[in-house]
Formats: sequence, C-alpha cells, structure tokens
Amino acid sequence: MSDHERSRGTGRLVTGVAWAVLLLGLWLWGREVTDVRHGTSVTTTGDMAAVGRPPVELPPPHRPLGEALPQRLEIPGLGVQAPVMARGLDAQGAIQPPPFGRASAVGWYAAGATPGAAGAALMVGHVDTETRPAVFYKISALKPGETVRVIRADGKVAEFTVDDVQVVTRDRFDAHQAYGPRESGRAELRLITCGGTFDRASRSYTANVIVSAYLTGTGV
Repeated sequence: MSDHERSRGTGRLVTGVAWAVLLLGLWLWGREVTDVRHGTSVTTTGDMAAVGRPPVELPPPHRPLGEALPQRLEIPGLGVQAPVMARGLDAQGAIQPPPFGRASAVGWYAAGATPGAAGAALMVGHVDTETRPAVFYKISALKPGETVRVIRADGKVAEFTVDDVQVVTRDRFDAHQAYGPRESGRAELRLITCGGTFDRASRSYTANVIVSAYLTGTGV
C-alpha cells in the first residue's frame, strides 16, 4: 500500500478511524440496503467524466450460487488475474490484507459471504508497494457495466457486473452503504483498496476506493 517514499509499516489497507468504520460495516452485511436501484448505474464519486453521461443499462441479477471458496479474481478490463487468500482480522480488529510479499494477491474476508453466494462478499487488496503498483492499483478506473470474475473451488465462475465505483473520503464514509447488500437476496461483491492521498501526519490514506458489483452470470 505504501509508495517508494514510505516505510513498510505504513502500507496498511486503511488505518485509524478508517478501520473503525470498516468494522462497523461488517455486521451490516446481512441487512438490506436499497439506496441503489437495480438496472441503472449511479454516478461514481471517483469518475468525474461520468457526470452528464446517460445511465448505463445493467443486466438482471443471476440467482445466487451455493457456498464455495474463491480461488482467483479476474478483472478482464484491467488485465488483473490474482490469486485469492482467505483472511481474518488482525490484533486491532482490522481485516488482514495479503502480506506485502504477495501484493499481487487479493484477500477475501473468510467470515463473510463467499463470492457468488447470497450477500455481499468483501475482497481487499493493496494499491501499491514501496516500489511498484499492486493488484488494485487501477480499480478506481472501473466503470458500471464492466465485468469481474471469481473462479471458485467448485469449478464454477461467478461473473459479476460493476454497478458502482466510489472514492469515499473518511468524512463521507457510510458503512451501511459501503458494505451492506444493495438488494436483498442478491449475490454481491465489494472490492476495496486505499484511495485519495497519503496523509503523512496520520500515516494513512485519506479515502477508500469501493467497487460494488453483483452476480449476473456463471461460466466454467
């Protein structure tokens, strides 16, 4: 997560207050959030060029799949093909991102929903390391309608369609909106990394990038 000027210890996904709101969001995953209507994309806070564009017509949701462990995440539009690691919480109660030695991997919160099953599955990744971009370096460039694929241990591929991309500053962070399912009964996916600028005083980023997607198909 840190750039070439930062020490290794500063490269956490989010720190301080941002971790606290992340934990607040975890228990909200099972609750309904219906602020985003199905079938129409919303303007993303990180995509200023989206202002004034007509909304994108999105496909209908696919029925949720059963539980199966995620093995690989693919984002064709960004050229991302990343192994998935099951992760838990660290001593401070924060979701553990992959270690810096595996900055090309994605961490999946194993106590939450599995990608493709009903609910909102959470995946986290580094934006950069001390020397190079990391797995989620470009996810803020995703747009509604683009595809995210999760290859699962049962041999199925859960195909998600992006419906929202937000760059959320700490003072505007809404855990219910960020982590709760947008529509009851859907299989949804969140991709989360750091965003904004690096604040040297607090030794953390000023924002989070949150990509929301929902299951629209399956493959093999």
